[in-house]
Amino acid sequence: MSDPIIVVGAIFSRGEQILACRRAPHKAAAGKWEFPGGKVEDGEQPQAALARELNEELGISAEVGELLVRETTPTSGAAIDLACYWVTAAEAPVASADHDALVWVDREQIASLDWAEPDLPAVELLRGGAASGAHR
Repeated sequence: MSDPIIVVGAIFSRGEQILACRRAPHKAAAGKWEFPGGKVEDGEQPQAALARELNEELGISAEVGELLVRETTPTSGAAIDLACYWVTAAEAPVASADHDALVWVDREQIASLDWAEPDLPAVELLRGGAASGAHR
């Protein structure tokens, strides 16, 4: 198998709610929920890649904080090495170029969404309340 695809995701929190984004119909894994973010380019630091992706995808400037989790998940196409970071932004995202829905979901309800497989380790940690307060 080829090298994993290095990807970063953003964990936005608002009290006990977490931002979830649904992949648009024209995207791979359409209809699955994920944390916003994208691929890390060659020579790019993960935190810089995440800030760039959030600006491109959501049109916002965000401050990338602590790493929540990083895991590699095999998928049918390739292995995905996803690192999820806590992020803060002056304004909450309201629209996305890559997603057809953005919702704030309570931590207790987060596992009820149909998440993309690489995002599941972060979902499990968030559902359990891991690192709550670490990003504040």
